[in-house]
Amino acid sequence: MRAFIVDRYGKGGTLRSGEMPEPEVGAHDVLVQVHAASVNVLDAKIRNGEFKLFLPYRPPFVLGNDVAGVVVRAGPAVRKFGVGDEVYARPDKDRIGTFAEFISVSENDLALKPKRLTMAEAASVPLVGLTAWQALIEMAGLRKGQKVFVQAGSGGVGTFAIQLAKHVGATVATTTSAANTGLVERLGADVVIDYRTEDFETVLHDYDVVLHSQDDATLAKSLRVLKPGGKLISISGPPDPAFAEEIGKPWILRPATRVLSHRARKAARRRQVGYSFLFMRANGEQLREITSLIDAGVITPVVDRVFPFDATNEAMAYVQRGRAKGKVVIEMQEPR
Repeated sequence: MRAFIVDRYGKGGTLRSGEMPEPEVGAHDVLVQVHAASVNVLDAKIRNGEFKLFLPYRPPFVLGNDVAGVVVRAGPAVRKFGVGDEVYARPDKDRIGTFAEFISVSENDLALKPKRLTMAEAASVPLVGLTAWQALIEMAGLRKGQKVFVQAGSGGVGTFAIQLAKHVGATVATTTSAANTGLVERLGADVVIDYRTEDFETVLHDYDVVLHSQDDATLAKSLRVLKPGGKLISISGPPDPAFAEEIGKPWILRPATRVLSHRARKAARRRQVGYSFLFMRANGEQLREITSLIDAGVITPVVDRVFPFDATNEAMAYVQRGRAKGKVVIEMQEPR
């Protein structure tokens, strides 16, 4: 099958377009013919080798963490899906590879595609949707009447998280550029801060939750906008010891994550707030909850550009420039 392949780790490198074996299909797996796959910042970080310590993929491997497509084969123990089903998923972290013509996915990580969405739109959802869900609903327990600060509101996670938080009934603050103010307001942001001209720390006070996606300096400032008992959930690091436990490598990684997150955890304790790192995981059940919200019109994905499969490297470069509004998608076939 055709695929875009990481031959070696390296910052700023390109993916090789080439042939790879069709993936094996286990008893509980389905083989999905890929119609669309979205590009995430995570893809560049994996290609650059930033997660080698935690996720030791062995080159050559196929990149890609989001998929929408059609089931063309099902393992003998599969009960939830059948051939011809239109599905979408964020494959398990150990089974990435959506920049290809086919991918094998566990049925537990899969959900039926939202009926309202095209394949390209559906491919934009799983990773950012699950990230927002696991940060705001699962970890933070966000509820009606609380205040949440979602950083980078016009990005992939931000555009989804704003809508999810508003659905819950929270007051939402976000940062973006002046050019994207209208977009985040339409998504439901109540307080919009132009990061180029304003300091969010002088505007925001006594927040319940921060969804952090920026650098360490922003993290330190974000802890100070929380009220005592508040929670900061970071998707950009540093990883904490709970992360080592979650990925099943506590004895190897716990000391390293303890050192990496020491400053953040100490600063959080000093302010009587919580600090947690989230590396989102595949979850078909949560994705079905997200599907319901999308088909009910509660959440609408934001897609910036759609590239053809042959232009996957161009799509990667576009995402890395950091100016995309919402998600960037690569499309494998004609729209359905």
